[in-house]
Amino acid sequence: MSRTALDYGDAWFEPDEFDEVRRRLPIAYVNAVPVRVGPDGQLEKVGLLLRSMDDGSLGRELVSGRIRYHETVRSALLRHVENDLGPMALPQVPVSPQPFTVAEYFPTRGATALHDPRQHAIALCYILPVGGECTPRQDALSLDWLSPAEAMSDGIREEMRHGQDRVLAQALAHLGELP
Repeated sequence: MSRTALDYGDAWFEPDEFDEVRRRLPIAYVNAVPVRVGPDGQLEKVGLLLRSMDDGSLGRELVSGRIRYHETVRSALLRHVENDLGPMALPQVPVSPQPFTVAEYFPTRGATALHDPRQHAIALCYILPVGGECTPRQDALSLDWLSPAEAMSDGIREEMRHGQDRVLAQALAHLGELP
């Protein structure tokens, strides 16, 4: 049987295969900063996930995840928001989403401000207004809605993993809301 570009149903790697790919290639991700906006369109709150980390500690993260083979960026954003925030989050994803920045995570600490010990990853970063009811799912313990000042407080920034506090700061600056 011949394979074509549309044979993507079995394109996901086994864990050992994926570890090898991670060692050789940058992996494409999306990062999303969920926000609540008021009727006037002004930023009111920023949503941050609280997760249990591999080392047993707790940490805060943005909504994020890999882009699958043959998946649009928009579809990846919707899938990860639903996976992390639940099916009733009702994110407002534009038809043609444009990232506010591109984050580059390196496995080597110090190469950039963003560090992911597993891999070299490129993340397209988005700000997504969320209008519905959020119920954290997957491995998220909670979703906390914080004011921009609260989100950028030293205590919250210290809880953020992999340098994502810098992505959050860029998102707030992009919105003109950096405290």
